Parts: sequence; structure tokens; C-alpha cells
Amino acid sequence: METIILAVVIAVVVLGALGGLLIGSTLKKKKRLPPPPPSAPDLTAPPAEPQVGEEAETPRDEPRRTIEEVDLPDGGTTTVEEPPAAEKAPEIEIPEPTAGRLIRLRARLSRSQNALGKGLLTLLSREHLDEDTWEEVEDTLLTADVGVRPTQELVERLRERVKVLGTRTPEELRGLLREELLKLVGTDMDRAVKTEPEGRKPGIVMVVGVNGTGKTTTTGKLARVLVADGRTVVLGAADTFRAAAADQLQTWGERVGAYTVRGPEAGDPASVAFDAVKEGKEMGVDVVLIDTAGRLHTKTGLMDELGKVKRVVEKHAPLDEVLLVLDATTGQNGLVQARVFSEVVDITGIVLTKLDGTAKGGIVIAVQNELGVPVKLIGLGEGPDDLAPFDPEAFVDALLGD
Repeated sequence: METIILAVVIAVVVLGALGGLLIGSTLKKKKRLPPPPPSAPDLTAPPAEPQVGEEAETPRDEPRRTIEEVDLPDGGTTTVEEPPAAEKAPEIEIPEPTAGRLIRLRARLSRSQNALGKGLLTLLSREHLDEDTWEEVEDTLLTADVGVRPTQELVERLRERVKVLGTRTPEELRGLLREELLKLVGTDMDRAVKTEPEGRKPGIVMVVGVNGTGKTTTTGKLARVLVADGRTVVLGAADTFRAAAADQLQTWGERVGAYTVRGPEAGDPASVAFDAVKEGKEMGVDVVLIDTAGRLHTKTGLMDELGKVKRVVEKHAPLDEVLLVLDATTGQNGLVQARVFSEVVDITGIVLTKLDGTAKGGIVIAVQNELGVPVKLIGLGEGPDDLAPFDPEAFVDALLGD
């Protein structure tokens, strides 16, 4: 009996084990494992065989090339990019000849200045020249900034000559007024800019003036005047207070092939002026132009510094010209400036800028009368060649108009 029970137990255990195996196998079949992640391509493996039949790739519409048409890579050579081409140096300009410049600019001068001449001719053409008329003549001259003393001299001479002349035709009046204005402007002054000292080179010119008169621009234009007359030039950028001033002057110089000597910003202007003259001597140029910083005539310290620049330059050689740049539109205020500058650096000539922008051309007469120094150059516009040698006859003719 015990044997039978043991056999039944063993059979049940065996059947249970077989059932478990069958159930596990069934579950394994139903549960699908996710596909393995794509592996990185094997770069060392040989290329796949081309497929055929339906699995083949659609052929590309590319023309077939022969072996001769295929560009093969160079044997390991590296393409080196060429460096960018260097910037071209600015082209050298050929300035307009100075001869006859004022004649060319006369129409521009006439438009702004002939109010003075026309006003005087109208007054002098009246049938009866009484005291009121002569007072109007004086007022016209004073309004044009001729100055008190020159005005009184001119009116006195006109009264005498008109009295002697008697009847006055327009042509006679115009001729009379032209003669008297020419006497005031002065035809016997030496108006040449001194740039050719005897026995040495270079000629040395220093340009001075207050802020805003167009001093740096005038220096650049003067370089063009000299180059147009066949001179070689070195520019000294002694205006070290404004960084833009040295850049501006250098640009003017590059246009005409003039070399510019410059120093550090806020450096010693006397040192820059000294180096400019030294370079000019070594290079053998004809003229050295020194642009100084604009300064108010009321600032004693700055004016003393200007005197120092002059003394330092003269250790090389004496200055041939000290040109004072005046803005013609400032009128009588320019005379105060001129007086102070003249005391500090011995002005030898005057440059009047913006003369085309004012009807007060009488400043030419006033400043010469005040300083005893001639107007040598006048500015009549913004163009690079609108700086002209001053010609008294052309100037008076522009005052009187045609």
C-alpha cells in the first residue's frame, strides 16, 4: 500500500514539472523582445554588395563620366588661401595751378561782397551829396568792417575828389571809388608766401589761429598750393590736443604726396614741430608747414606755449612765415585776436577764410591797417583748391561788381 502511494506522489511531481516547462515555453513565444539598437557602422567592413531585382536602388539620372573627366585628388596637398591684397596707396592728386585762381573764384567773391560797392555807388550817384548822405557812406563802410580810421580817411578823400569832379557819371564814380579802395587795400605790399629762403632749405612756415577758423584745413590747402607750384612739402601735425587734427592733416598730405610728421596724442607740440623741421632737412624738401593747435587769444598759458613752439623750431632755422588764420565772418573780433597773436609770435601774413560767406569784406582793410601785415591768402569755399593768393585788384573789382 505504501508503495502505491509513493508511486502516485512521484507521478504527480513529474507531471507538474512537465506542465511548468510547457507553460514557460508558451509565454516565451508570445513575449517578443524589442529589436536591438542599431550599431555604429563598421568602417573597416567591406562595402555591401550591390542589390538586384526589386530591392535594387532607383538609378540616378547622372551622366556617366569617363576616367579622363574625373578630377582626382592631389597627392595629399593642402590648398592654402592667398592672403588678401594689400590696400592700395591713395592716388596722388595734381592740384590746380594757383595762377588765376582768384580770377576763377571772382564770381563767388562778387556774390557776397558787391553789396558794399553797390551801396557806395548808389549813395555817390545822388544829385546832392549833403551831410546825411556822407553819414550813410560812413555807415556803409563801418557795417562792412572797414574800421573807423580807414573809413574816415576814405570819406575825406572822396568828399574832396567829388567836389572837384563836379558832374559825376556812373563810370567816373566807379573809377574814383576803385582808386580809393585800392589805396586802402594796398597795392605795394609784398603778398608772396615766403618759402624759398636764400642759401638754405627748407623754408619753414607756421600756421596759427584760434579754434574753429579752419586752420588745419588751411594748412592742407596751402600744401596743395605749394605742390601746384612745384614744391615738395613736409607737414608737421603739432596740434596734439585733437587726435582728429593729425589724421585730417595726414589725409591732406597723402592726396598730394606730402609726408606728415606726427606725435602721440596730448604730446609736446614743440617736439613735433622740431621733428618735422628735422625730417624736412633730412629729406631735402622745399617747405615744412607746421600746423599748431587752435587756442583762445585770452588763454595766457596756451599763448606762451605757442611762443615755445616758435623758439624750439628756430633752433633749426628762423621761421620764414608765421601765417595767422582769421575767420572773415567774425569781423572786428578778429582784430582783437590778431593783435594778441602778433605780440606773441610776430605775424608775417594773414589768411582770411570763409570770405565767400560774409558781406563784410572790409575786414581785409581793417586787419591790414591794424597790424601793418598783408593779407596773403583768402579762402572762398569748401573745395580743396578754393584757397587763392590775394590779389588786391581782383578783390576790389569783386567789391564793385561789373
